Amino acid sequence: MDARCPREATGQQKNVSPGKTNGVRRQLFGWMGGLLLMGSHGLHAQTPPEAPLQSTSTFTEAVFPLVHRSQASPVWWDAQDAPVVGIAAHALADDITRLTGQTPAFDSVGRGTTDARFPVIVGTLGSSALINRLVDHQKLNLTRIAGQWESYVLAVVQEPMAGVEKALVIAGSDPRGTAFGVFEVSRRLGVSPWYWWADVTPRPQTNLYLTPGTLTQGPPSVKYRGIFLNDEDWGLQPWAAQTYEPETGDIGPKTYARMFELLLRLKANFLWPAMHPSTRAFFHYPGNPQTAAAYAIVVGTSHAEPMLRNNVDEWEEATRGPFDYVRNPQAVHDYWEARVREASGQEAVYTVGMRGVHDSGMQGVHNASEAAALLETIIADQRAMLQTHVDSNLQQVPQAFTPYKEVLDIYDQGLSVPEDITLVWPDDNYGYIHRLSDPDERTRSGGSGVYYHASYWGRPHDYLWLSSTHPALIREEMTKAYTLGAERIWVLNVGDLKPLEYTISLFLDMAYEVRPFLEKTDMKGHLEAWATELFGTEQGPPVANALWDYYDLAFERRPEFMGWSRTEPTTATQLTAYNHFRYGDEAQRRLDRYDALVQRVTRLRAATPPDRKDAFYELVYYPVVCAALMNQKFLYRDKAHWYARQHRLSAHNYAQRSQRAYEAIVRETAYYNHELAGGKWRGMMSMEPRKLPVYQAPVLPELVPEHGGRWAVVPEGDSVQSATDLSLPTFTPWGQHAYFVDLFLTHKSTVAWKASASAAWLQLSERKGVLTSDSGRTETRLWVSVDWNSVRADTVTGTLLLKGKNKRVRVAVRACRPRLPAGYEGFVESNGYVSLFAEHFQRSSSTQTWQRLDGLGHTGASVQALPLTASAPAEVTEADWLAYDFYTFTAAAPDFHFYTLPTHPVTHDDSLRFGVSIDDGPVQVVNFQTFGRSETWKENVLRNSAVSNMKGPPLAPGPHTLKIYRIDPGVILDRMVIDLRKVPPAYSPVPETSLRAEGDASGLRK
Repeated sequence: MDARCPREATGQQKNVSPGKTNGVRRQLFGWMGGLLLMGSHGLHAQTPPEAPLQSTSTFTEAVFPLVHRSQASPVWWDAQDAPVVGIAAHALADDITRLTGQTPAFDSVGRGTTDARFPVIVGTLGSSALINRLVDHQKLNLTRIAGQWESYVLAVVQEPMAGVEKALVIAGSDPRGTAFGVFEVSRRLGVSPWYWWADVTPRPQTNLYLTPGTLTQGPPSVKYRGIFLNDEDWGLQPWAAQTYEPETGDIGPKTYARMFELLLRLKANFLWPAMHPSTRAFFHYPGNPQTAAAYAIVVGTSHAEPMLRNNVDEWEEATRGPFDYVRNPQAVHDYWEARVREASGQEAVYTVGMRGVHDSGMQGVHNASEAAALLETIIADQRAMLQTHVDSNLQQVPQAFTPYKEVLDIYDQGLSVPEDITLVWPDDNYGYIHRLSDPDERTRSGGSGVYYHASYWGRPHDYLWLSSTHPALIREEMTKAYTLGAERIWVLNVGDLKPLEYTISLFLDMAYEVRPFLEKTDMKGHLEAWATELFGTEQGPPVANALWDYYDLAFERRPEFMGWSRTEPTTATQLTAYNHFRYGDEAQRRLDRYDALVQRVTRLRAATPPDRKDAFYELVYYPVVCAALMNQKFLYRDKAHWYARQHRLSAHNYAQRSQRAYEAIVRETAYYNHELAGGKWRGMMSMEPRKLPVYQAPVLPELVPEHGGRWAVVPEGDSVQSATDLSLPTFTPWGQHAYFVDLFLTHKSTVAWKASASAAWLQLSERKGVLTSDSGRTETRLWVSVDWNSVRADTVTGTLLLKGKNKRVRVAVRACRPRLPAGYEGFVESNGYVSLFAEHFQRSSSTQTWQRLDGLGHTGASVQALPLTASAPAEVTEADWLAYDFYTFTAAAPDFHFYTLPTHPVTHDDSLRFGVSIDDGPVQVVNFQTFGRSETWKENVLRNSAVSNMKGPPLAPGPHTLKIYRIDPGVILDRMVIDLRKVPPAYSPVPETSLRAEGDASGLRK
């Protein structure tokens, strides 16, 4: 380092000033209530306005100069420290080189042979002579992290030793804590954890300075935090075998080294390795466990793989016999014991118990009761192996038991699991945790954890292609788990890793520091901070908005579920449940949302700097565009089907659009695999995992021959042509504000048309036009609305007249604005229904019992019954309630439809009940709990909604009140529909019929 460091600023490190950078961070994390600030990958305690250890472009005597005037500070570490410390120290040096082109000198002999005034000192308390010396000489206070799990201190220390003016010290309580501290510094300098796995190229800088100060982090919220590489057959394994690690021809130590580095940069420490038939067992390649040990990654195995074994690859029935502890116990015992002996020095979490060879039920038993008795014997035998070969004190051997699928039924038979074993509660494979620890289970010394899916192979349908689990759902389920004591193990099934980059970041951020997620339900701020870190302050917010809309659309229906098909057994695709003829053309509204989203990300892609274009394609463009194309493939196919029945000439056009959407997915995937990042990801992305019907070319309808007429009219609400009695649904000032009328050719022709209205209050989007087959303008859609300022009566009627080619068509229009009581605020009937969004209740008995969940659900927010530890009330009428006022005009005994998220009971002692009362009448109890993989459960998870129906009492026209009583904790109420006249079906939420909804987007105003 130059002995004469100048006092003036030299060079620019970033595109924004340090003050602006810190301001952006504070703004982005306002959602945390001002308590937290983005640190490395996680969300840490907020630092003062002049934040310590922040990257800055301005040099002063106070800053620590990592790189100044083309000279880099050396990196010192003690070679006697753990290997991961050296790996992290080298990675920091490499990061500095990536950023500046300057390579730090590297010294690992303990004091440093390089004479330097400004070194970086990296080490672990108790293992590093360098760190111990600083502590002994009282240059560094590490009492806050001493003896803690994976904690660290970053500090700029003045005159730490002779000849050193100041040092950046990175000290950990243990080796992983040290590594986390190192990668915290890298991230603050501008190196994303995803710099390699998502091509987030570090942006060149001339100098690197850190503001002075001290930062202490840890211990993490969750002890073991990591991912499960699963279903790797269509991405990770072929990519590794063919492109990245052809010398192994598999996922081997070179690939795992990259994976382990990513985990450390994300402050994770745990891995369930890949285990499908396409991949050899993790322990098959000696370099795999050796690499895990070097990177200090804790190895485990999935719910179906006891004792670090990969049964799919390693159990050979021809030589070992059946995998059956009843008929073949010694062979199974020897198989397990051999691995325990081999891995005795490996840092690991041992899965105990037994299932079939690969995600199947245990052999040799006839029922759950027999299985429970046998499992107790098996677990005792497994623990004896661990006691013999790993540690005589079993409390020191991390063990996990995951009651997944049928094993949960076995556990409920009274299976006794030793209390030092961690219970890892699974979700139902679709993001809803089956259940969590009850009060007795929360006292277990082994604690509990969660096995959670963001990718899944199985019934009712796979989702292995795109990242489609909503961030708000992950936040709700995982904070619920943490609140009920699940803090020992969190593991996320990530399929073949890409394209789940944000989901992985979010999950591991929560696992490292869960507190901000407990304090605030709005997840959009976290997504915005992540996007800003990757794409900068200008692009970050619009990228986050686009991804949020992408997740909202996927929550309504995942792209992989758009075929309305099933698997196990596999069924053909069907027409979707989206309504093309009601609610403003529900299907087209979804297509329009996707079209607008694609336009936004296309513009963002064009504006993305060259160094981030590959990252943008991987993280934003490919998933958004391909999800849109998948929807086009099926919804345009549906239009081709329905419009052919109406003899529309345009049916041919929609069939072509459907086919073109499929072909575009093929092209985008080919680009991903062959051109993206210069071919780096060849073999990583499959658009047809398992070649299920949903991924194939569309099955297009046989189009009906041309009709004898030339043109026709169909108003909203009609699905077939009708020569007489055409009418639109009744207009009201609340609910849906515009309805459409379609004009279309039924024969190759040219038709000039005109439209007129019988009254001034009738508004038309167009008054004239030409339909022609030559130009492709075979149809047009008129939007009809009402100018309520011109309506002088409670009810008015009018006519829309359409003329063209010797044909006149009349469409009747009716508008009603019934008188409501003065000052009335609430929901109002429209066209035979009342639509209520749960967040818009008028009154509640308690502000503590129901919590608003921002961004979760189908309507923008939902409400959840709290507290999670509450018991059901002795009398329902004593429970806290939400009240919704609604006004009807139709005398009827309506059907009530309640839409909740398809969660599961919080614990074994709970259910999923809520009470319903109309006008303070008798309370009816609604329970939407499902059992097993029933047909109802399958429908629920495919649509992310559980629908409960109730027959209401006879209601006279006038004001009424709906009350929802809290019975069981955790119930998440999304929306409700009161059906007075058999409302036509809709897949998505029916527009809210509220006085507050006048003119807003929920009314479908055009």
